Amino acid sequence: MIKKILQNINLSDKEIEVYLALIDLDQAPVSVVSKKSDINRTTTYDILSLLMSKGLVSKIKKNSKTYFYALPPHKLTEYLEREKRDYIKKIELQQNSLEKILPELISMQNIHSINKPRVKFYEGEKGLREAYEDSLTSKRDILSYANAEEVHKGLPNFFPEYYKRRAALDIPIRAFFVENKTGRDLSEFDLEEMRTTKFLPSDTVFTPEINIYNNKVLIASWREKMAIIIESKEYADFNRAIFELFWGKM
Repeated sequence: MIKKILQNINLSDKEIEVYLALIDLDQAPVSVVSKKSDINRTTTYDILSLLMSKGLVSKIKKNSKTYFYALPPHKLTEYLEREKRDYIKKIELQQNSLEKILPELISMQNIHSINKPRVKFYEGEKGLREAYEDSLTSKRDILSYANAEEVHKGLPNFFPEYYKRRAALDIPIRAFFVENKTGRDLSEFDLEEMRTTKFLPSDTVFTPEINIYNNKVLIASWREKMAIIIESKEYADFNRAIFELFWGKM
């Protein structure tokens, strides 16, 4: 049990043997410690030097002879505290070094990925919520096609609060809604929720929602409880152009 715990605080097997030998001997010259720990004299001396550097062992002179002794066991706690401080300092230095090169690494990644489309898939109600949270990063107005009836069936308790947060972030939205009661009721709050609404004919067969923002297109399937975010400047620009063309004709 004792040896196992001493191993856990990063003492080597030979360090443990020498340390425990000293605990048992009280004070002893290197030759006696070597015999007690069953480690050769030269190695024992090297280990004693390591244990002294860790603050666990000390030495005294008696009649021109050097005796070694273990310091009180509570010094093991002090040793761990020093190890912890050294480790934290090391991590902080590594973190500082990493932060210096992060901009360069990000720049290198952006060079290779600027024209590389990325696709993320989301499943279930939790996934749909996560996908819509991403739309709150929009730097300009969101362009949307939606059937409000299907939207509110899909996440009935999410959107009222989402609309308020979007408006609070000063992100407007322009939306095509399928003509139905839910869409009309929702449009009554257009002003306070920073939304401009235009209606598609009520017989339009349209159940998913499509949002265009930044360089992304979010497609949410309410009936299949899944969402896809396609990050592609070319694809987003194409969908934005189609939306604007359609918007201008309505």
